[in-house]
Amino acid sequence: MNKMSKLTDLTIAEALDGLAAKHFTSVELTDAHIAASEAARPLNAYITENFDAAREAAKASDARRAQGEAGALEGIPVGIKDLFCTEGVRTTAASHILDGFIPPYESTVSGKLKAAGTISLGKLNLDEFAMGSSNGTSYHGPVISPWKRTGSDVDLVPGGSSGGSAAIVAARGVMAATGTDTGGSIRQPAAFCGIVGLKPTYGRCSRWGIVAFASSLDQAGPMTRSVKDAALMLNSMAGFDPKDSTSANIAVPDFTKALTGDVRGLKVGVPAEYRVDGTSPEIVKLWDQGIDWLKQAGAEIVSVSLPHTKYALATYYIIAPAEASANLARYDGVRFGLRVPGNTLDEMYENTRAAGFGHEVQRRILIGTYVLSAGYYDAYYLKAQKVRALIADDFKKAFEQCDVLLTPTAPTPAFGLNEKNDDPIAMYLNDVFTVPASLAGLPGLAVPTGLSSDGLPLGLQILGRPFDEETVIRVGGVLETAAAFTARPTFGQGA
Repeated sequence: MNKMSKLTDLTIAEALDGLAAKHFTSVELTDAHIAASEAARPLNAYITENFDAAREAAKASDARRAQGEAGALEGIPVGIKDLFCTEGVRTTAASHILDGFIPPYESTVSGKLKAAGTISLGKLNLDEFAMGSSNGTSYHGPVISPWKRTGSDVDLVPGGSSGGSAAIVAARGVMAATGTDTGGSIRQPAAFCGIVGLKPTYGRCSRWGIVAFASSLDQAGPMTRSVKDAALMLNSMAGFDPKDSTSANIAVPDFTKALTGDVRGLKVGVPAEYRVDGTSPEIVKLWDQGIDWLKQAGAEIVSVSLPHTKYALATYYIIAPAEASANLARYDGVRFGLRVPGNTLDEMYENTRAAGFGHEVQRRILIGTYVLSAGYYDAYYLKAQKVRALIADDFKKAFEQCDVLLTPTAPTPAFGLNEKNDDPIAMYLNDVFTVPASLAGLPGLAVPTGLSSDGLPLGLQILGRPFDEETVIRVGGVLETAAAFTARPTFGQGA
């Protein structure tokens, strides 16, 4: 058992070295993570477990390695957010409306990871159609964070929408997981669960085969326990895809080479507008500490202004639901998924969508349909698009003065499971620090950098220029080293 628990403590980089040196096999590594995933079932992180297939894949991986045909991530156990279509494996987007949907094809990103040699342990829980900041909107029930406040038994949220991914990586059930980020859905759960979350530049990873929420915002990225692991995952996930019209035809560097440990002479921007009311004082203090760490490492700190930040949330909650209402029109009970019969075709549509979509998804479809309707299109949607352009322009001007920006990731640590359920506005405010970069399509990295007074993880966020993940990763590596975050979630510690 000791060896098993040791195997689940390894980073991807360490596991690849161990596999290459024949210290253990992929079968052993996979079995250790399956055991940890089984122990973590109370967290409800998986929608579909794929453990038997994973064991078979691990055997095949060991055979490839023995023949000298190891891929870049050969033998590494991962989890796939259940928004990525997986050939022959149920894909639900955490919605009742996709009941019974088994895709006949594989998403580009999960396919690339498979080709690199990863072993998928299964499909991970999320907010329904990725709509939420707490992982409380899933048809399959909420994911529970592996963390607890010191001296408290209250269940906490893992963040959303990639909550299953964040929780199971933190609980050491997989070495890494895929997430998607539309307005912060990789970075915010990473901060809540004390792991690393990387949202690449919009267009860096293919969206093909990912169930769409908001097409101009959605971006896949890795969730890991170290910055180097995030770089290793991104190496295999990124790349041009002719099947995705928004995919960028830009060469993929080796992102691990960016981890030089040296930020001397780099300019780090600190946006004044991110000092938002309602931010936990502990997070503000940690932000100041992060600024100090980078200054000590030789970076130059620059004050910058992002004047349109205050409009970002309102803009996002017009554009994202508008795109969602268009994307979710395809779920009508005709071709796949749930069908609730009716006396007429219209009635069948209505019955299916009423039964199939949860409250938050219905709310966003209604908001989106409203802002796209004839009388309101100009007043809301077009205006939001103009403000979005101004927000992107703010970042452009800021990056004339600096190389990266340093901000908090979320305004508070993780909150209790049912604390904000009845208050959608309070829930939306969780995205205040992540949404602006999503609107501008920029890369962002959440790094765990400290604990709150009640023992919960807190994260800082590094934002970079478009397609400059390398500088973001470089600064992230230095921040990670300075913070030396080694805290473990409470879950499984006493077991």
